[in-house]
Amino acid sequence: MSASPGKEPRTSRGRATLRRLLDAAAKEFGERGFHEASISGITREAGTALGSFYTYFDSKEAIFSALVKDMSQQVASAAAAGMKAESTGTVREREALAAFLAFAREHKEIYRIVDEAEFADPESYRAHYGGTASRIAARLQEGVQAGVIAPGDNEVRAWAMMGMNVFLGLRFGVWDDSRPIEAIASEVEAMLRDGIAN
Repeated sequence: MSASPGKEPRTSRGRATLRRLLDAAAKEFGERGFHEASISGITREAGTALGSFYTYFDSKEAIFSALVKDMSQQVASAAAAGMKAESTGTVREREALAAFLAFAREHKEIYRIVDEAEFADPESYRAHYGGTASRIAARLQEGVQAGVIAPGDNEVRAWAMMGMNVFLGLRFGVWDDSRPIEAIASEVEAMLRDGIAN
């Protein structure tokens, strides 16, 4: 959770206001899109004065950039919380995917926000996906070192797995959230573990 440079909150009350503004921005950008969203809409949703917005952010672009980074951090935290400390290899990837699907179901707006970041804030867009791929690649490398993942190009694998996870979240998190998460994640784990060749 971050504000514009030099505008970070110094008190718990300020941090709470910043959190309300970011949550309101997620709703505003998620429902209206970047171009139609407004600062007044964000502050109205947050229940804060317009002046409070400028205490923490310089512009609509600044809060959008902060929001993309914040949502990326939330995804990383959700995935980390979903993985058991003792899990390794494909089990760990199943747990991370299950946690991501649960996050996507609760925060459907992330798809519109991240998609719009490709054009509204390309640096944050690339950082979101680059950071996610790096975390997956690091987990895969740990699995290789533990002897539970076969050696290979973990950067390529990470981007392939991330792409799969993104579309699984779209299909089974945003478009239709009725299928059990564990069943989806277990199917993916079986594919990672056993492959699909007959």
